[in-house]
Amino acid sequence: MRKLIQFKNIVKEFNGQLVLKGINLDIYENEFVTLLGPSGCGKTTLLRILGGFLNPTEGSVLFDNEEISDIPPYKREINTVFQKYALFPHLNVYDNIAFGLKIKKEPKDIIEKKVMRMLKLVGLEEYSKRSVTLMSGGQQQRVAIARALVNEPMVLLLDEPLGALDLKLRKEMQHELKKIQQEVGITFIYVTHDQEEALTMSDKIVVMNAGEIQQIGSPTDIYNEPVNEFVATFIGESNIIDGVMVKDYEVMFEDKKFECVDFGFGENEKIDVVIRPEDLDIVEKSKGKLKGVVKSVLFKGVHYETIVETKSGTSITVKMIVRDKEPVFNESANEKMSANDFYLDVDDVKELTDADIIARADAQAWNPETDEWSSITSIEYDIKAENGKYPVIFRTSAGTSVTVNMIVEDENRVINKEYQEEIYAVNFFKNADEIKESIALETELKTWANASCWSMEDGSAVEISDVVYSFDPENIKPGVYDVTFKTEGNEYKVDTTDEYKVGDEVGLWFNPEDIHIMSKKGSY
Repeated sequence: MRKLIQFKNIVKEFNGQLVLKGINLDIYENEFVTLLGPSGCGKTTLLRILGGFLNPTEGSVLFDNEEISDIPPYKREINTVFQKYALFPHLNVYDNIAFGLKIKKEPKDIIEKKVMRMLKLVGLEEYSKRSVTLMSGGQQQRVAIARALVNEPMVLLLDEPLGALDLKLRKEMQHELKKIQQEVGITFIYVTHDQEEALTMSDKIVVMNAGEIQQIGSPTDIYNEPVNEFVATFIGESNIIDGVMVKDYEVMFEDKKFECVDFGFGENEKIDVVIRPEDLDIVEKSKGKLKGVVKSVLFKGVHYETIVETKSGTSITVKMIVRDKEPVFNESANEKMSANDFYLDVDDVKELTDADIIARADAQAWNPETDEWSSITSIEYDIKAENGKYPVIFRTSAGTSVTVNMIVEDENRVINKEYQEEIYAVNFFKNADEIKESIALETELKTWANASCWSMEDGSAVEISDVVYSFDPENIKPGVYDVTFKTEGNEYKVDTTDEYKVGDEVGLWFNPEDIHIMSKKGSY
């Protein structure tokens, strides 16, 4: 197949912001190519550069091996169909389609022949004299396509042309567009953020995100073999699980080894495992390759979307004691000072330093007029390595002081033998204003509770992925609140025609070809 279009290192910048970051892409003759990605990913910008409506900041565009960057849009063998079809409201269907041919001064008999051929192609033979303003959205779209095709371009660009149509009509037009492309035998380049459109119509899909190409491939390749998490989650729905590629054709996840069809990864390389919801079957618990509990069931019309949890994660709950405590104000020194009570483990006492105490108490002093910080110059305390409550006094050089309590308790940790994880956290005190003013509350809750988790097998850190609390941060009042820190569990989304109940203990079954392996660093 002949290489028709080449994008070479295309960079586009708007007001100092990079919209395209070095795009390299080849498009071949007679292909139906879809640029797919979320809003703002750069797909329409790339299309407009090809159409001649924008110039690249860097890079070159070759059309049939010739550089076309300096060729104006009307001289390129490329036509465009936009989402807002841009039809001429004062012209009827026939005249809209014939407009470009008339501009070219083609003979009337040739114009009529070409227009009637296009009307037949798009199924509008009986509508030639109708005003376009009296036509439905689908009919107007067909007119726009006919008007673009009648000029016999080598390439047709379509910028989300189905976006304004209702769902039923959009599905019908997907099939019509593919049929038209096959009949006229030219290259279609289609822009959309709709994954179903891309999978339905395309010969080749170019998945884009944040100005970069993530993956190029056939619809089957893109769906079945996504190269990274973005592609896997953007194209359909996916279950993505951490795993290790033990060797070619063998993968380990959920602490079990499974046969797969993938190869070419490094031995014991950390990878992501992808299993599509439709590739999983729910079976009897004893017959499953994995075992779990049904957490939720949602009826979707033709199937049930069932969530099965196979690993609940490791969690620990602590108490957050919230007080509405005003800072101490030393009027003569014009200085304010605050600190909180805090908890310690018995083992912490042995290695306790003044800096640790200041940090754990969040002790600070400042000038209320300038907000400049003052140094804490002395700390007084007497503490023993046994459970109890011990006062600590913080002072500044100006004589401002605050007294709080260090509360020593036994360690608060949870050991999960099943998953070989250990999680730790401490109770803590906070002022209501500190909660209300927090910008990244979940992160700060982890810090305040000194929450951490690690693997009991090799001591490596395990991410605390979930912080659960029931209070409203903006309206919190003094009191005692539970805060739970939890590592990530494993949940699988399953599409099934059978209905299960929440709480059912079930098994999950899948075949080796249902497992798809992605590199952790995978990208185009």
